[in-house]
Amino acid sequence: MRKVKMLVLSALIVGTLSAPIQVAGATPPSEDKNSSETFRVYVEANNKTTKSTLKGQYEARWELTENGFSTDMNQKQFEALQKNKNVTVTKVDIVTLDTDVRASEFEALAGEYPTQQVPWGIKAIYNNSNLTTTSGGQGINIAVLDSGVNTSHYDLVNTVEQCKDFTGSTPLVNGSCTDGNGHGTHVAGTALADGGSDKAGIYGVAPEADLWAYKVLGANGSGYSDDIAAAIQHTADQAVATGTKTVINMSLGSSVSNSLITNAVNYAYGKGVLIVAAAGNSGPAQGSIGYPGALVNAIAVAALENRQQNGTYRVADFSSRGYSSTDGDYVIQQGDIEISSPGASIYSTWNNGGYNTISGTSMATPHVAGLAAKVWAQNPTWSNTQLRTNLQNRAKAVDIKGGIGATTGDDYASGFGFARVQ
Repeated sequence: MRKVKMLVLSALIVGTLSAPIQVAGATPPSEDKNSSETFRVYVEANNKTTKSTLKGQYEARWELTENGFSTDMNQKQFEALQKNKNVTVTKVDIVTLDTDVRASEFEALAGEYPTQQVPWGIKAIYNNSNLTTTSGGQGINIAVLDSGVNTSHYDLVNTVEQCKDFTGSTPLVNGSCTDGNGHGTHVAGTALADGGSDKAGIYGVAPEADLWAYKVLGANGSGYSDDIAAAIQHTADQAVATGTKTVINMSLGSSVSNSLITNAVNYAYGKGVLIVAAAGNSGPAQGSIGYPGALVNAIAVAALENRQQNGTYRVADFSSRGYSSTDGDYVIQQGDIEISSPGASIYSTWNNGGYNTISGTSMATPHVAGLAAKVWAQNPTWSNTQLRTNLQNRAKAVDIKGGIGATTGDDYASGFGFARVQ
């Protein structure tokens, strides 16, 4: 029996991560050219011999390309290496959690019962307002690449299969995925929380799926793109090694495309992994979808509100949009919204063992990842592309006509529509 306790904290404001702080194990570049402070770079040599020589001078963190590796160096080393004609060296991009809106209060202590076991988004995706429990996802992995996950949370502990940290001074630490932010724990709960051993907790979309909790962001919600790319590749390699179907959930993004992450997404998709990513919270302007969600080999997810407009759920104003020029074609191009799902005022698990309510496309994404796991478990012979087509067809069946830019059929706000269980 869990103890019932209540502690109400003061209001949380909207947090912006537009000027992120680097993750643990790295420091921002210094203006002093002679400083010993380091920052992350990617070194691409023109041949294997040069790469081998450079690896003898710098400690390689991730080898994401045949002749390249990431490492940390100071400004003086960076400038010296830029003069080497046999090498291309670039600073590694930083990726962040998009701005989200958090509730004014949350339940702060572990062991507290949730105020709702089946949140509105779960009921909506199941199309059942009387839903009391969820099911499905058995044998499917959901890899949550995020700020980590509280794997001891009562409603998640039974789902955890892997827990890994890609952000520390040691590149990959098995058995560690501490969530100092809360975002990753919230995402995991929406995807696959199982109600806990006493079934009195909260439920996600696919509670029988297995959680791969991969920490790629620090407590401040930012992380290096090479760490994220390495985690994506690792997910794909693990899926192949274990012979299991895997869905990647990335509720993170950047306003610009990144070659390391793009190549990793293409690699994973080619290995049979389904990638689901947040569209971003920069709407309602057109062309505002972030990366990796904007990539063709990732499913970009828009956020729906729990209110009706024009007879359907409404796309939230904050939800990033694609381009109206591609409306109606039902073809996914770079920068297109593909599917919509609940993303406003979403109640889920929190890193302190309790629960919290957050709004954002980050919250919509795990609804789709959970649905993908549930459908894949029912059709285990399907490829990731067959699964994706099925999700698109489910979305077409539930058109979204509410919100700026939403209209009949494929549109730049809601994509194909709202993919549901039934």
